[in-house]
Amino acid sequence: MPHLPKISEAEWEVMKALWQRSPQTANELAEAVAPPNEWNPLTVKTLINRLVRKKAIGRTKQGRAFLFHPLIQQADCAVAETESFVERVFNGSLNPMLTFLVQRKKLSRGQIAELKKILEEEEG
Repeated sequence: MPHLPKISEAEWEVMKALWQRSPQTANELAEAVAPPNEWNPLTVKTLINRLVRKKAIGRTKQGRAFLFHPLIQQADCAVAETESFVERVFNGSLNPMLTFLVQRKKLSRGQIAELKKILEEEEG
């Protein structure tokens, strides 16, 4: 997996918009991301600039505007964030995390069967 920059929660919103549709201009990103988060469009443009500096997104000039596109994959970021979370919260161990989640959430019979199937496949 390539080196991935640390991405804040706010920056994730911009990344999600770009992973969903790319390329986009800064104005298009601001229109997509600002309203649901109750942000000023300038906030989105600040986040875009941070992501460019972190090399998480790239840009190409088209006329007077820049088109932005992701340079990192969503799946890679999800893996890195999950591993970071497990390390920080559960000292790197999956067992306490899974136990916590299973005991905390009410699982349906179907979900339990699916979990058993996954564990059996891992075992075999």
